Amino acid sequence: MNPIVWLILGLVAIGVVASILWSAARRADAQLSAVRQEMQNSLATQGQSVNAQINHLMQSVTTQLGQVRQELQSGVASSGKLASDAQIAMAQQLQSSNETIRKISMQIAEVQQAGNAMSQSAQTLQNVLGGAKTRGVLGEVVLERLLQDALPRSAYETQYRFDTTGAIVDAIVRSGDRILCVDSKFPLDAYRRLFDAGESARREFSLAVRKHADSIAEKYILPDEHTFDYALMFVPSEGVYYELLMTEDSKYGQIDEYCRAKRVFPVSPNTFYACLSAIAISLQGQKIEENARHLLAGMGGLKKQFETFAEVYDRLGTHLRHAQQSYEDADSRLSRARNALEQMAQGALPEAQAPPKILSATNEK
Repeated sequence: MNPIVWLILGLVAIGVVASILWSAARRADAQLSAVRQEMQNSLATQGQSVNAQINHLMQSVTTQLGQVRQELQSGVASSGKLASDAQIAMAQQLQSSNETIRKISMQIAEVQQAGNAMSQSAQTLQNVLGGAKTRGVLGEVVLERLLQDALPRSAYETQYRFDTTGAIVDAIVRSGDRILCVDSKFPLDAYRRLFDAGESARREFSLAVRKHADSIAEKYILPDEHTFDYALMFVPSEGVYYELLMTEDSKYGQIDEYCRAKRVFPVSPNTFYACLSAIAISLQGQKIEENARHLLAGMGGLKKQFETFAEVYDRLGTHLRHAQQSYEDADSRLSRARNALEQMAQGALPEAQAPPKILSATNEK
């Protein structure tokens, strides 16, 4: 064929192909525009949904934060008041406890002082009982002076008169609600005759001592007057007392046994002081017992105060635990809200509100 014909046919084919390509490009542009428009519409719808969800979440978070703030403020105010009340109560309890401890310390000091005095009295008693034998005549010792040296003034009385008989005893020693009568007897004339004449005057000395014992037993052993069932016959001279112990009557036997049978006990200055020391120890023991009772009463009051303090402390701990629980709940809520905000900021959405699948919608069209 003619080359011109081939050229014309080539140009026609090229034009047909170009027309087909141009038509295909226009259809592709139209489809692309439709897809773009659909994507823009979908994105706009999704953006509105996301904005609505964010606004709703922000309102919810704001409401929860407000509630948390109120609860925290209320808890802090309540805890502050409780702490203040507890501090006041603790201060009062501590002040009261300090006062009680001060009183107890004073009582303990008194008990220690009484214990020291009792130890000294016991040592004195031991010295008296363990000393060497008396030597010779010590002279006349005044009964009242011995009482003054051994006992407090409230524990004895001199020249005591009995109400029922009117008899007057030289001295009494009080022990609780009972009284011990002490009468001073000194058969000086009989003793001098015994000292001068020897054994021939011993019978007269024995008779004088027995008369004194009978008189004391009759006049000063009075149960109705709350006396003990025995009395003391104070012999002011160690020499006379020694002779009394050594004297034996042919009819009544030993004089000291006769006196004891009458419930009258002869005592010399040394033995009488030993008796008074024992009585003083007994009185101090009674005082220690009384102080111990006061001490126990003070300890009971202190125990009650500590129990009251423990109750206040327990209530404070309970309120603080409640406040801590409220704080932990609020912190948990705040953490969840913070995590949700962080997820939203990163573009993540809750699974229940996931966006629709754009490619599936496109393929359906």
